[in-house]
Amino acid sequence: MIEVNRIGEVWVFAEQEKGALSEVPLELLGKGRELAETLGVPLAAVLLTAGDGEEMATRLGQDGADKVYLVEHDLLRQYQASTYARVIRELVQAHAPQVVLYGATAMGRDLAPTVASSLKCGLTADCTDLQIGDHTPPGSKELHRNLLLQIRPAFGGSIIATIVNYDRWPQMATVREGVMVMPQPDGQRRATLVRHAASFSGFRAPLRILESERREKKVNLKAARVIVAGGAGVGTRESFRLVWELANCLGGAVGASRAAIDLGFVDKDHQVGQTGTTVRPALYVACGISGAVQHRAGMEESAKILAINIDRSAPIFSVAHYGIVGDLRVVIPRLVRAIRGGARIEGLAEPLEGPGTPPREARG
Repeated sequence: MIEVNRIGEVWVFAEQEKGALSEVPLELLGKGRELAETLGVPLAAVLLTAGDGEEMATRLGQDGADKVYLVEHDLLRQYQASTYARVIRELVQAHAPQVVLYGATAMGRDLAPTVASSLKCGLTADCTDLQIGDHTPPGSKELHRNLLLQIRPAFGGSIIATIVNYDRWPQMATVREGVMVMPQPDGQRRATLVRHAASFSGFRAPLRILESERREKKVNLKAARVIVAGGAGVGTRESFRLVWELANCLGGAVGASRAAIDLGFVDKDHQVGQTGTTVRPALYVACGISGAVQHRAGMEESAKILAINIDRSAPIFSVAHYGIVGDLRVVIPRLVRAIRGGARIEGLAEPLEGPGTPPREARG
């Protein structure tokens, strides 16, 4: 834990592997810039690598970082929580940031609590939004200004909780992938490079990594402009082929709700939602998805949403722009035939007056 430091910087942990930055820290730099400007402090990225970090530091500067704390050491060649946490703790104790953000990735979810435990500070996991605001603790008259408001779903997504940490700093959070908009890089921006010599004197890593193997995801949902997603309402794995057929027809990717994943309809790489991927496609087609808050959290910012569901009261219609009430086993083949034939789909998709408007029954 460090002392409360109102002029401390906002930090983003710049996750990288084998010299390649992941998209997550770049997304976080966009939100980090907003937070830093509100607080009137610099935005910094923390980059740990075995060497040759200057090119990555340049990219971090172009995406909004004012500073890059660069630590190069052979023990940082492969990720281990013990070595990375040791370096970040040193940096925090030396520079006293007020906010430290990590991506809610496999690495971030392992590293952030290790650092928090080491520093004896708070941590909020899987945030979906971050803001700056004031807070008065219950039973107190003391107003704490300009705190990090850490916003995330709680109790299975039934409520949205706002969590604050006014006394055990730095304020730390992990942020879900895809929920923050990635900034456009500015080729003219340059970050100040601050090199830090990590102290590993007398330190022995508890693990020796002999071999590392990574499987690439089968689908890149975050990059897809069109996503056709299926839920438990599709019924069977065999019926899920209709979702694939419509996606192929539209030149889109296939997504799924967690219920469809749990039923074995499709691989987990296709999951959209709170525990899957957050997406913002131009068109999102929800087929047989009831629209639980956990799923909506991952797709409700899509530009246009078409919902197909047999239940006219399904929550998915609360965020849909167009609604079709009907059996998807009848509706999807009609859509496919119409799209392939270049015909208008008269009376089938009903434009809603706005998200939340109940759709009428499909006709024809």
